[in-house]
Amino acid sequence: MGVLNHLSTLLLLLSLLPPALSHVVERFSDVTDCETFFLEGTTPNLPGILVGGTVQNQNRYKPICQKYKKTYRFATLYDMINRIPVFSAYTFSGKAVGRPSQSWMIEPQLENIKDQSDMKVDNKAVKHQAVDTDYKNNNLGLDRGHLFPCSYAPDDAAKRSTFTLTNAVPQASSFNRGSWKTMECRVRKALELNCKDNNNKIKAYVVTGAVPSKNNKLNNRVNIPDLMWTAYCCYNSNLRKWVAQAHWGENQKESKGKTLKPETLGALKKGVEQNLQCRSRGVSQ
Repeated sequence: MGVLNHLSTLLLLLSLLPPALSHVVERFSDVTDCETFFLEGTTPNLPGILVGGTVQNQNRYKPICQKYKKTYRFATLYDMINRIPVFSAYTFSGKAVGRPSQSWMIEPQLENIKDQSDMKVDNKAVKHQAVDTDYKNNNLGLDRGHLFPCSYAPDDAAKRSTFTLTNAVPQASSFNRGSWKTMECRVRKALELNCKDNNNKIKAYVVTGAVPSKNNKLNNRVNIPDLMWTAYCCYNSNLRKWVAQAHWGENQKESKGKTLKPETLGALKKGVEQNLQCRSRGVSQ
């Protein structure tokens, strides 16, 4: 249980969220299915952001139970000032092969469209979130970088659900397609091999987030993060214990062959948490 205790500390400081798609709530606990994405149903605490399950500034941060085709898929805490997610949280239970041809979507409820319960495709100018036109022809070498990776989704509908811009940040192409992609593939294989419960079923809790820059923006609207991070925890039935691992990397142009080494959750806390909190409070509006 030692690793589990460390993970609880990580969640307390960084946050592990539930699954969903297109349902903005005041608290993740408002949606029962959302809670299944929290380890042991426990809502994380982010001082100044998310405390005791309650968002401290509802005018800025919005919990989204990401809902697609009437099913909750993952969870996101979204920053409407930076117009990027703080993090997305999801469970891994195995992957489906392939990548769908899916247009990028937005979250209508962030724009106070009350009668729209699912994400939708819309490139009109919106106030509180990024749209696809922010990314197109940016000439900065930036991709729409998934937090919940399409390649981690268990079926076609889940894959499509990841194509919401509330689950994406501006990510340097060489980083997104280089060391970050290599890490995602390596971690996915590790989850498939090592995260099996006593019924031999794959189950892991994963949270992926971004540390915003102070004032580096795409299209003068969307924050370009300085750093990206990810962490997972799962029960390993062979070892009969909980195991965990973390990674992070700087969101900048990189040369081929760069790799991201695995870290402990404690190291992730030290390397990311303080930076995340300070910058989230200091970003200019």
